[in-house]
Amino acid sequence: MRPDQHRQADDAAKSASRLKVGFVLARSFTLSAFALFVDTLRLASDEQDRSGRVLADWQVIGSTRHLITASCGVQVAPTSDFVDPSKFNYIVVVGGLLTVENPVDQETIAFLKQADAKKVPLIGVCTGSFILAAAGLMKRHDSCVSWLHYKEFRERFPDLSVRSDRLFNLDRQRGSCAGGSSSADMAALLVRKYISRDAERNALEVLQIERARAAADVQPRRPLYDNYDDARVKAAMITMEQFVDGSMSIEKLASTVGLSRRQLERIFIDKTGMSPAKAYNRVRMERAKSILAQSKAPLIEIALDVGFENASQFTRTFKRTFGQTPSQHRAASRAH
Repeated sequence: MRPDQHRQADDAAKSASRLKVGFVLARSFTLSAFALFVDTLRLASDEQDRSGRVLADWQVIGSTRHLITASCGVQVAPTSDFVDPSKFNYIVVVGGLLTVENPVDQETIAFLKQADAKKVPLIGVCTGSFILAAAGLMKRHDSCVSWLHYKEFRERFPDLSVRSDRLFNLDRQRGSCAGGSSSADMAALLVRKYISRDAERNALEVLQIERARAAADVQPRRPLYDNYDDARVKAAMITMEQFVDGSMSIEKLASTVGLSRRQLERIFIDKTGMSPAKAYNRVRMERAKSILAQSKAPLIEIALDVGFENASQFTRTFKRTFGQTPSQHRAASRAH
C-alpha cells in the first residue's frame, strides 16, 4: 500500500471512530443548553482550543435550511438536511419555550421515529424530552426534566415516568437532562465514553467548569422548606414538593433515592432532626402557607391541594404547625 493510501486509511479510521452528534433545534430553543452541549464536544474534539473536528463531529440538522430562532432571539442555521440517522451516535433534541404550539414540524417527528427504528439513541435536552414524549418516544424510559417543568410534564404525560431531582438520565437508547449547565455534564459523559477522560478534562477546563457532575447529582435548587448537606435528603425533599398532595408514600420516597424506609428515616433524623413523615407534613404546610399569602383561593381548595380531605382537618394541622389558623395567617400576610 502506498504512503498516501495509508494516510487515507488512517483518516477513514479516525473518522469512523469519531463521536458524531446530530442536533435538532426546536422553535424558541434554549441557546445556553445547546451552546454548552456543542461546545463541550468542540473542545473535547481537539487539543487546547483549536476547534478542529478531530475526535468528534456534529451537525445541526433540520427539514429546511431556514434559520431557527432561539428563545433569546439569536438565530442558528441548520448545517445539514435530514440524512440517514444511523450516521450519528446520538440525535440530541434541544427544546425551549413550552408555550410554542408546534416546536418541531412533522418531518422532524418522522425523522426522530426513523432514528428510533434504527436504534439510534435519542436525547432530550431542556424541554426536548417533551418533544420526544409527545412523539411517543419516551415510553419505558425515565424523563429527567427541570424542577420548573416537572408539574407540566406530569400533566401532559401522566402515564410516563419523570423525575426532577437529578441532573440528567442516560440509558442505552434514551437520554434527557434538565438543561442549563447540566447540558455540559451530559455532553462530558459522552466525551468520556467515546473519546477519553483527557478530552473531557480539556473541555471542562477551557469552559471553566471545575468538574463534570454525575447523573445522580441533585439539581441545584433550594427546596421549599429547608436546605441540607446530604444529597439524599435534598432529593427526597424535592420529591416531597412535587407530590405536595401527600400521595407519595414514605416507602416509595425512600426507593426514589435508593434507600429502604428504615435507612431514610435514620438519615432524616440525623440530618434534619425529624422523621421523613414529619418533614413531608412540614413541606405541605409550607406550600399551603405560600398559597394563602399569594392567592384568594378558598380554604377547602388549598386543603385539597396539599392532601387534606376537608378544611377543618387542614386548619387543625396548620395551627399545630404554625401556631395560627390559615385565616389568621392570610389576614396577617395582607396586613403587611
